[in-house]
Amino acid sequence: MKVICVDFDGVCHKYSKGYHDGTCYDIPVDGAFDAIVKLQNKGYKVVVLTARQPLSEIEDWFEKHWPGEYGAWPEVTNTKPVAIAYIDDRGIRFTNWVDVLNYF
Repeated sequence: MKVICVDFDGVCHKYSKGYHDGTCYDIPVDGAFDAIVKLQNKGYKVVVLTARQPLSEIEDWFEKHWPGEYGAWPEVTNTKPVAIAYIDDRGIRFTNWVDVLNYF
């Protein structure tokens, strides 16, 4: 099964105040859960990647916000999985180092 890796903060969790106090304080990003389910229905395994610790806080957040009719929420990990794509609100697409350096 092909894996799509999705960042937690700013992609699933709205993260409107940034790091703030380190808690998962915010609501879901509009459309995030529907998009995850659509990707799953297309045959992708969606994995949520986070640097947050402990992972149980993210799982608690999903338990609170994930609609029950969607079934189980995605796997949550802090280890970067092998994936065909990584969706992140702060990512820069690598093409070559000249372009990356020009970005900054």
